[in-house]
Amino acid sequence: MSDPVIETPKDDTNTWAMFTHLSALCGFIGVPFGHVVGPLIIWLIKRDGNPTLDAHGKEALNFQISLTIYAIVSCILMLVLIGFVLIFVVVIAGLILTIVGAIKASKGELYHYPATIRFLT
Repeated sequence: MSDPVIETPKDDTNTWAMFTHLSALCGFIGVPFGHVVGPLIIWLIKRDGNPTLDAHGKEALNFQISLTIYAIVSCILMLVLIGFVLIFVVVIAGLILTIVGAIKASKGELYHYPATIRFLT
């Protein structure tokens, strides 16, 4: 009995969409503002002519910019101690939701991040 033939997609849209979300993890390896710069670079290169990558890029950028704002507010709130808990929540949520977005993108689904300010529409 022969193995079933698995068709590969003719384009690599899902792969690039996944990389758009995963590129935000550059911030976790020490690249300054890598969490924003990574998705921005991929979005700027791949958005023209591909509405799917345009949508994933905007979604990833909006989320990472929102996370930056939440982190700044958390740092300010460290003066009253609650910021220490909030920054932990922001970092963990950023990591987990970025991975969830990448998994959804690899399956061809557009993931809408929760608690995201829509700067790019």
